[in-house]
Amino acid sequence: MALLTPLLSGFLAAFIGIIPPGLINMTAAKVNLKEGKKNALWFVAGAVLVIFFQVSLAVFFARVIDNRPDVVTLLREVGFVIFSVLTVYFLFLAKEPKAKKSKIKKTSKKSRFFLGMLLSGLNFFPIPYYVVVSVTLASYHLFAFENNIIFTFVFGSVLGSFAALYSYIGFFGRIEKKTDYLMKNMNTIIGSITGLIAVLTLFNILTYYFS
Repeated sequence: MALLTPLLSGFLAAFIGIIPPGLINMTAAKVNLKEGKKNALWFVAGAVLVIFFQVSLAVFFARVIDNRPDVVTLLREVGFVIFSVLTVYFLFLAKEPKAKKSKIKKTSKKSRFFLGMLLSGLNFFPIPYYVVVSVTLASYHLFAFENNIIFTFVFGSVLGSFAALYSYIGFFGRIEKKTDYLMKNMNTIIGSITGLIAVLTLFNILTYYFS
């Protein structure tokens, strides 16, 4: 199997999975707007590092539980709990960001790097997502559970994740005149997104048990 196929598959899977507005990419945009591009890139680096391990773990799970959809459902249940907690936090507990322009803050790059790792680590969605993706690709003979192919797929996923997050930084950096509304409603936007993901995850869980 040519290595270009798993590389492109990993890149596209990551890009498609991250490009819809979500907790990590919206936070990357938020850091970029408030603290500048360098801190945003440190945030992205931390997030991508965790994504690397998440994808690797997901592919390992996929190889072990190729014929165990009940385990995938268990991961969905864990993800449902996490997204539900995040939804409650952002909609009801998190303080509203101040919608005012200010100078770029001298925030520690390390703190943004670890924030990226933290938020990425709290997001369990990539694990079941990449389990399903890798198993599906394998069923169409576009992926195989061989070490060199797995590494190439994971590497492609890292590149795709970085490209998607970087596009958020670049895109939001060009609409500074409209950032007041975005900043004022950031928590609501993120909370709504995590709430939608929680509902969709719950629907998949119920479908599995009652179909």
